[in-house]
Amino acid sequence: MLIAHERKGKVRDPVRTRERLLQAAFREVHRSGFQSASIDAILAATNVTKGALYYHFESKEALGYAIVEEKIAKLTCDRWLRPMRSEGEPIDILIGVVRRIPAGPQDVRAGCPLLLLAQEMSPLDEQFRKRLERIFLDWQEGVATLLRKGKSQGTVRRDLNPDEAASFLIATVEGYATLAKNAQDPKVWKAGIRNIVGWLESLRPPRQSRRGGRRMLKKHVLRQRQGF
Repeated sequence: MLIAHERKGKVRDPVRTRERLLQAAFREVHRSGFQSASIDAILAATNVTKGALYYHFESKEALGYAIVEEKIAKLTCDRWLRPMRSEGEPIDILIGVVRRIPAGPQDVRAGCPLLLLAQEMSPLDEQFRKRLERIFLDWQEGVATLLRKGKSQGTVRRDLNPDEAASFLIATVEGYATLAKNAQDPKVWKAGIRNIVGWLESLRPPRQSRRGGRRMLKKHVLRQRQGF
């Protein structure tokens, strides 16, 4: 009777049921890792039957792939790609994006879901690896495109290689995320933000860099006074 009820529920609102399952699965995988993620925990969080879950996702792997494509990719888009399409100077935009990355104790404890899943599953499952690689490549291309725009505007150093700088930025962000998670200390991430911002400032043309340095110093003093 319960399975029959769930089948009726899917007919009434299958999209909502699928989204609830996907959101609960994302939280479980982020917390426990994909291999240790419990299907029972996902079902308990959603009050959905196992039959209903496998109606929407034919296997645990299919559920995992959907998490990558629909949750982690969206998170990267919302946090990086969409803000990078904003109007303004590219370096200012990138600094703003970096400073808006969540850095609270709960964020540090949880870590970056893209990085964690890539570390766990890329060596084990080629379908996971390809999907995760696509996100990294889109992220890198988004940063590189923005830096190329800055070069054409004269607001980014002419000697900069945008593709190399983009990969360095991503590696630095994810590296600090790892250090902060290991230390379980938001101060590590906040120090990382300061260092990343300093490096981004160095990508301006020499004259702009000096002006930007003075501007950043004023902002830094103000933020210290405000208790940041």
